[in-house]
Amino acid sequence: MDTTQRTDQQRSADRRRRELLEAADRVVLRDGPQASMNAIAAEAGITKPILYRHFGDKGGLYAALAKRHTDALLDSLRAALDAPADRRERVESTLDTYLAAIEARPQVYRFLMHPAEGGQGGDQGFDVGKHSAPLLRRMGEELAQVIEERLDLGPNSQQLARVWGHGIVGMMHAAGDWWLGERPCSRAELVRSLADLLWGRLAAAGDRIGGPGF
Repeated sequence: MDTTQRTDQQRSADRRRRELLEAADRVVLRDGPQASMNAIAAEAGITKPILYRHFGDKGGLYAALAKRHTDALLDSLRAALDAPADRRERVESTLDTYLAAIEARPQVYRFLMHPAEGGQGGDQGFDVGKHSAPLLRRMGEELAQVIEERLDLGPNSQQLARVWGHGIVGMMHAAGDWWLGERPCSRAELVRSLADLLWGRLAAAGDRIGGPGF
């Protein structure tokens, strides 16, 4: 098989994988954590063994969907962090971007963060921590990189940026999870309250000379 044939086959496989993920997205939007491999296969017009061939099991499908949605969310968070505004406004915009994303697609959020709600039988039961923790770790590392690039934190800046990155993501996740379930206040009120919590040393940190301010 020559290089052209392999490239064509890879493109075809990538296109088919995207189609299957789009079908999975539609089922997740409808069913949330109850989304099953049977329902996703039916939505895609294939049999479950073919779906397994592409993703292995529900954990593999979950990982692919998680990457798809996390990539999009991180792009939005970076855009909010780099917007031309003062630091407080950018912090609030970043918090609001995360909360708006989970509010807009709560079923997707619950599928990614609370898949065990789908039950413990058949292909639906798998460990929520095993699958959701890597998403939060990735977001924490990405935010840490942004913080380190944009703020002068002095000695040991890399470690402090990682502490802050994971801490802020943990705060957003925990507060957002609670808020999405109970809706005790408006999104704007939650954003302001979380920004107030962050507005200690973060407000006093110096921007790195020559770089964009955080």
